[in-house]
Amino acid sequence: MTAANTIHITHTRDTTSDSSTATGPAVLYHTLPYYPTVLIDRFAPFSQQPWAMLLHSGFADHPHNRFDIMVADPRVTLCTREGKTEITRDSVTNTVEGDPFTLLQQQLDALALPLETHPDFPFQGGALGLFGYDLGRQIETLPTKAEQDINLPDMAIGLYDWALVADHHRQTLTLIVHHSLQARLDWLATPPVNAPKTDFSLTSDWQPNMSRDAYGEKFRKIQDYLLAGDCYQVNLAQRFSAAYVGDEWQAFLRLSAGNKAPFSAFLRLPENTVISVSPERFLWLENNHIQTRPIKGTLPRLADPDADKQQAVRLASSDKDRSENLMIVDLLRNDIGRVAVPGSVRVPELFVVEPFPAVHHLVSTIEAQLPEDCPATTLLRACFPGGSITGAPKIRAMQIIEELEPQRRNAYCGSIGYISLCGTMDTSITIRTLLTERGKIYCWAGGGIVADSQEQAEYQETFDKVGRILPLLDGSQTNNSGIE
Repeated sequence: MTAANTIHITHTRDTTSDSSTATGPAVLYHTLPYYPTVLIDRFAPFSQQPWAMLLHSGFADHPHNRFDIMVADPRVTLCTREGKTEITRDSVTNTVEGDPFTLLQQQLDALALPLETHPDFPFQGGALGLFGYDLGRQIETLPTKAEQDINLPDMAIGLYDWALVADHHRQTLTLIVHHSLQARLDWLATPPVNAPKTDFSLTSDWQPNMSRDAYGEKFRKIQDYLLAGDCYQVNLAQRFSAAYVGDEWQAFLRLSAGNKAPFSAFLRLPENTVISVSPERFLWLENNHIQTRPIKGTLPRLADPDADKQQAVRLASSDKDRSENLMIVDLLRNDIGRVAVPGSVRVPELFVVEPFPAVHHLVSTIEAQLPEDCPATTLLRACFPGGSITGAPKIRAMQIIEELEPQRRNAYCGSIGYISLCGTMDTSITIRTLLTERGKIYCWAGGGIVADSQEQAEYQETFDKVGRILPLLDGSQTNNSGIE
């Protein structure tokens, strides 16, 4: 290590009640050798370690493909279940009640590692992990009808004082640390000795949690609610599950290569693994600038290039899909407007078609300004869960989802991302996301249903969305009648 490839930046922080300042710990930016797959290789030896997490841009041909972020060995962990949060620090766990977003902010503040925003280092330590869909129960009062058959925390967040950040635009790899640089370099050089694991493979067929007839019954029930005026859009999802053996990290590698999703992630939790190949950004916050990019509107990709171009044109001009998209844009404008600077909410992009390996998506962009004194956790709470995967109005749609979907969504339709110590936040919507527990793997797919939706088309859309997921793990094909 030489001074040429390590930058020392010392910050000041308030250490007394009378607001006098003292020199705080230095944050170090240490350059390491870069190549495009460097964080895949760096993360692999740690992939079985609880609380090791990777946010990956999927080598996507996409504007949001710049950064990959690796963390492990957190200072603090927060696990929320049913309104109680276990906070673990130095192997000591305390269980507390209270709003999980407030508790998270308190723990971030307690780290006492203030930083300035840096465009080349969006995550400089801070909070990183999962905000599950069912965390919404801590914000809104919902019925408890869906079966809770998976023991995933509603929130599973680690607080990290270091990170490896790969920047694919500048082609750099940087180790960011707040304490001993050499100690972290030594730690990275001596990964844990993991028990050898076999390649990932399924030991059973994928099974949906509802039959075609059951889906039809639920679709028609939603139509009744729409006609009665309860909602004007409801997202209905089905869950697929299978038994498996082997290394979940190998499953992630397979799915990442096949999907090239800009908001991919691998989260190793004590009892679960979350694998995400999401194409959708939820909330991005930098220098108090807010952006969200909801997806609403989907058509499958076609093998013939000319036909595929026409498919994109068809999606862009679809009155139904544009109507669905606009409903969610209005919902998110309202959610963000609850905490944004008055008059700052705007929609710079509406109904943009973005191609992904399996499908075309219709995407819009909403932007706003957050007040200086408003933390990222407050913005996240105001918008959670994302309206693109609930329907509108949000609370009534969530109540209907709870009534009709057989099991809880868990990680699906929640969010994965980070809140940096510098205040920057970037989060995804956890669609195209899988969850493992006790030798079973789960995957969900759904879509927004409106008054002019066609039952068979909506049912088929759920299979289109997992067309580059389920077959990649077992070699099977999906069709409009279920799983083969």
